[in-house]
Amino acid sequence: MFRNKELKYGCMLYLAAGILCGSAVLSESGRAFFWFLGFFAAGLVIFLGAGHSRYRKITSLALYLKKVLNGMKKLDIPANVEGDLSLLKNDIYKLVTKMESQAELLEKDKEYLADSLSDISHQLKTPMTSLMVMTDILRDEKLPAEKREEFTKAIHSQLERMEWLLSSLLTMSKLDAGSLQFKKEPISIRSLVDQALEHLLIPMELRGQSLTVEVPEFQSLVCDPHWTAEAISNIVKNCMEHTPEGGSVSIRGEVRGIYTQLLIEDTGEGIDPEDLPHIFERFYKGKNAGKDSVGIGLAMAKHILNMQNGQVEAESMPGKGSRFILRLYHTVL
Repeated sequence: MFRNKELKYGCMLYLAAGILCGSAVLSESGRAFFWFLGFFAAGLVIFLGAGHSRYRKITSLALYLKKVLNGMKKLDIPANVEGDLSLLKNDIYKLVTKMESQAELLEKDKEYLADSLSDISHQLKTPMTSLMVMTDILRDEKLPAEKREEFTKAIHSQLERMEWLLSSLLTMSKLDAGSLQFKKEPISIRSLVDQALEHLLIPMELRGQSLTVEVPEFQSLVCDPHWTAEAISNIVKNCMEHTPEGGSVSIRGEVRGIYTQLLIEDTGEGIDPEDLPHIFERFYKGKNAGKDSVGIGLAMAKHILNMQNGQVEAESMPGKGSRFILRLYHTVL
C-alpha cells in the first residue's frame, strides 16, 4: 500500500502535523493530550483504511487492464462506487470496447485480404496455365501455320484478359485504400452516357443487338466523368454479355429532384433470385456467368458510384431481362 507515493507522503504529513499538535496540547494539559491522542489514532486508522480501500480498487483496475492486454476477452470490469474511480472505470470500459471493435475489424480485414488473394490467384492461374500449354505447343516446329496463327491469337487474347484483370484489381485496391481521388467536373448526362458507350458500340453491332438511349440532352451533373463513365460502361457491358444476339439494351434517364436516375435494361436471360443479392460482391459469379467472367465489373461500378455518393440497384426476373437503377445525386462545385 505504501508503494503509493501520495498515500505515503500523506501519511507522513499527517504524522508530522499530529506530533506538532500533540506537543502543543501536551504542554497545556496532560488530560487533553490523551483525548487528542485517541482522536489522532482514530483519524490515522480511518485515513489508512480509506487509502487501503482506494488502493485495492486501483489495483483491481490495473489487474483488469493487464488481463485485457494479455488477450482475455469478455471480462466484467470491476464496479467502483467512488466518483473519480467510477469515471475512470467508465473510460476504461469505453477504451476496451473500442479496442475489441477494432480487433474484430482487423480480423475481418485479414480474412478479406486472404480471400482476395486467393481469388486473385485463382483468376490468374487459369490464363497462365493456358499460356504455358499453348507456348509449349508453339515450340513444335512441325505445327501447321494455321494452328500456329490460332494459338498466337489465343495467347494474345489471354494476355489482354490478364492485363484487364490486373488493371481492374489495381483500381479496386486504390478504391479500397482511398487513394483514388475523384474529380468534380460538370458534364452533360448525354455526354457521360456517350463516353460510357464509346467502346461498346462495335461489339453490340457485331452481336446484332439494338441500343436505345433516351436521356436529357441539356441536363448536366457534377461528377468525375472518367470514373462515372467507367461505372456505367461496366453495367452496360454486363447487360450486353447476358443478352442474346438480336436482343436489345436500353438506357433511359430522368431528373428527379436531387438526383438523376438512369435505368439500364436488357432483354437477356435475367438473374437468378439466389444470385441477385450478391451480384455486386467482388469475384462473385452467378449461375449464368460466362466462362470468361471474373466477377469484378459490377463490384467496381458499385464502388465507384458509392464513393461519389451515388447508388446502384438491380432488379430481375429469370428469362425476362434485368434492370439496373443508378442514382447520381446532384452536387455543386
